[in-house]
Amino acid sequence: MPSKLPTDRTETLARATHVHQAPRSTLPVLLALALWLTITLGARPLLLPDEGRYGEVARSMLHGGPWVPTLNGLPFFHKPPLFYWLDAAAMQWFGSHALTARVGSAAGAWLMGASLLLALQRFHGAAMSRRALVVLATTPFFFIGGQYANHDMLVGGLITAAIFALARALESRDAIAKPWLLAGWALCGFSVLAKGLIGLVLPAVVIGPWLLAQGRWKQMLRLLDPLGLAVFIAIAAPWMIAMQLRYPGFFDYFIVEQHFRRFAQSTFNNVHGVWFFLVLLPVLTLPWSAWLPSAARQAWGQRRALPGLYAWWVVAVVGFFSIPSSKLAGYVLPALAPWCALLALAMGDRAPRRWLALAAGCACLLVVGWFAWLAPESNRALARTLGEQRGPQDSVVMIDQYLYDVPFYAQLDQPVQVASDWTDPQLPLHDNWRKELFDAARFDPVLGRELLIPLTGLERLACGPHPVWFIVATPGHSVVERMPFARRVYGDPREELWHVDARACH
Repeated sequence: MPSKLPTDRTETLARATHVHQAPRSTLPVLLALALWLTITLGARPLLLPDEGRYGEVARSMLHGGPWVPTLNGLPFFHKPPLFYWLDAAAMQWFGSHALTARVGSAAGAWLMGASLLLALQRFHGAAMSRRALVVLATTPFFFIGGQYANHDMLVGGLITAAIFALARALESRDAIAKPWLLAGWALCGFSVLAKGLIGLVLPAVVIGPWLLAQGRWKQMLRLLDPLGLAVFIAIAAPWMIAMQLRYPGFFDYFIVEQHFRRFAQSTFNNVHGVWFFLVLLPVLTLPWSAWLPSAARQAWGQRRALPGLYAWWVVAVVGFFSIPSSKLAGYVLPALAPWCALLALAMGDRAPRRWLALAAGCACLLVVGWFAWLAPESNRALARTLGEQRGPQDSVVMIDQYLYDVPFYAQLDQPVQVASDWTDPQLPLHDNWRKELFDAARFDPVLGRELLIPLTGLERLACGPHPVWFIVATPGHSVVERMPFARRVYGDPREELWHVDARACH
């Protein structure tokens, strides 16, 4: 029974030859990766809905405290808090803007690249590890994912690092294996804090079946080290236990609804067939996916060596996320590092010409530049107008919409009121901003009744000792248009901003 993952003799000799030559040049490579990921990090406005939503949740932690994520002042438990903590820490130091709202994603991308470099340096030698990193870094899927503010890249980087750490523990001698095993469990704990139970499930479905397929069940038991489990629980459990104690319905909502029901049901957005990731992954990894046929043949020929592990890793992640009907591209980011490792290995000694890497890198920058110029769906201009003219006591009302990026760019320090039909029986069936706010109000119903108001009687909101700002879809909501005392301050093809001075009503 083999006791180590690298079973190919050539592979082992390459590792022994190159592993001691690489560390001197590793730090500059990792610094270059960090620069590559951050050079355009703040070049474009936040995209909606994800970037506006998650950036604002992180910003709200600067005002409401670091433990309970809030959306418009209401407890928001769609995702755990690690991404928000990283962004909020960056905002605390450097201010709240698009760059700091993406720090969590950039950190996850850097961790994915660093773990790929260090693992392949150990398993395949320095030259191969750098080649794989170049492929990863200039892949549009990776570069854009590292600059898109949501939880996918952070959990993708943590899961990648966790699997590589566990693989290193399996191939190391006992004295060295223990620290790597504990590191793997710790990374699984942080993965759970990044996006939930997939932080544990995906490493298990990658490493477990791979070992069992080779009859290495004793090493399966070795992974279940009591100290490793204790490390995992110490990292992943305290925040969830604290939330359950404070909000008794937390476990049912966060564990049952957001994990199991979401996985099983088809009422959420982005419904696609089982073909979705099979088509998407090769497209999003061009031009390097041109080596995919060679990579597949090599992986099949070395099923018991590391290429077989990388191939199963990709199959396990893609297969897992192909089961539910709701699919987003970012779900398969945990498969990106082994995918790029397979492509780099397929190139062999025929390293790609520098012009191809340069062209791929330029394509990544052009995509970011295109989004920066187009700024699709951004409400930055409206929000900045509101932030510049709004007084400290002025209230803000959004009518039949919640624009995630407006509180972020306007730097609002209080929640806004949102007028809509909150009694609609279809509301819980649609995965949108209404459902998010409606669900959040379950955990603070008193504040929810103050903030989530009906569409009827909006004229009464224009009465009081302080001015009121109304944000409506273009053309303006009929109620606001019927207010002769309302003044239009800003308008674009999508939204309008209206102002009502303080006034007494009888």
